[in-house]
Amino acid sequence: MRKLLAVSAAVLALALGGPAQADAQFESFIQSLWPRVKAAGFSRDLFDRAFADISEPDEVVLKLAKTQPEFTSTTSEYLAKAVTPIRIESGQAKKAEEAKLLAAIEKKYGVDRHILLGIWGMESNFGKDKGSMSVMRSLATLIFAGRKKQYAQEQLIAAFRILKAGIRTPDNFTGSWAAAMGHTQFIPTSYLSYAVDWTGDGKRDIWGSKEDALASTANYLAKAGWKSDRPWGWEVTLPEGFNRAAIGRKNWRTVAEWSKGGIKRADGQRFGVADAKAFVMIPQGIDGPAFLVTQNFLAIMDYNLSHSYAIAVGHLGDRIRGQGPFLGEWPAVNVDLTFKERVEMQRRLSSLGFETGGADGRFGARTYEAVIGFQKRVGMDLDGRPSRKVLERLRKGL
Repeated sequence: MRKLLAVSAAVLALALGGPAQADAQFESFIQSLWPRVKAAGFSRDLFDRAFADISEPDEVVLKLAKTQPEFTSTTSEYLAKAVTPIRIESGQAKKAEEAKLLAAIEKKYGVDRHILLGIWGMESNFGKDKGSMSVMRSLATLIFAGRKKQYAQEQLIAAFRILKAGIRTPDNFTGSWAAAMGHTQFIPTSYLSYAVDWTGDGKRDIWGSKEDALASTANYLAKAGWKSDRPWGWEVTLPEGFNRAAIGRKNWRTVAEWSKGGIKRADGQRFGVADAKAFVMIPQGIDGPAFLVTQNFLAIMDYNLSHSYAIAVGHLGDRIRGQGPFLGEWPAVNVDLTFKERVEMQRRLSSLGFETGGADGRFGARTYEAVIGFQKRVGMDLDGRPSRKVLERLRKGL
């Protein structure tokens, strides 16, 4: 995540808890959005109604934008908070309560009902926490403060399309700090592209209708490439002497090929599919749990571009299904690098063609894959550890 850019004295005053003179500048900023909105084909009346009574940026938005957990926690920390006993129990209750609906949606879209339950649980605690923040205020705050600015500008125009269509009115146009909305937290652009009217009442109501929201999510995943003949993935054990250079999304092989090479499910069960292609992923390093993940894992990541989120959704769905917890022990992440050096490592890896997924100082699956790729290229031991030794070698180039 980018650092907060102070684009005006008003924003700085806000961040420091300063005086409310920021209000006037924020209101002026709101008015500066009008030419862009007008050019997109919306009326002045709609613009005024959309921002009525919004006179200051939302401090909560700024705080949450800086601490998005799936991008600031390790995978194990994220899982501990996301896949809880109460959430599993609630998901199993919803599975029974909504069995008819889930079966019908699964039949139409081919998306596993347990994954839908996993997303529903993760995104809104099964409809209990859909978000009550003003979508328009959240987006204006993000643009004003320079956080996720490009994202927010794109979502702003999509939000106006939703208002123009009369799907929501400004007073009940609510969502999260990032303008994610409804039972399964669609952002405005995703709503316009994927929301469906499952109930047939003429409205694509992801806020008030769990039916519309779950069907819309299934439609999204189906269009993102979900395949009904395979799961999202499996926790696996790697054989002794496993070639670590084979780790990562550049190495897709069939499950049969991986199995022949000695990879087994950690729970001792059969994979159940042979022709499905998959790759090996280590979300918390070579000493932590390993996973064999399929195209369906990437479909979940299309919904939220975070490995931790995708693993949590898949695992929560599996736990609701009745499967057990992960068996591998999650190691502590102890890296002998400062935050600045972590960012430097990621930037250097990316510049050499080893994609890390961003230079945010957080080491996840992509960074570990990049380290292994670099180590292989320069002839280092493939320990997969983003250490000072690796950084020093990176500084020398290829």
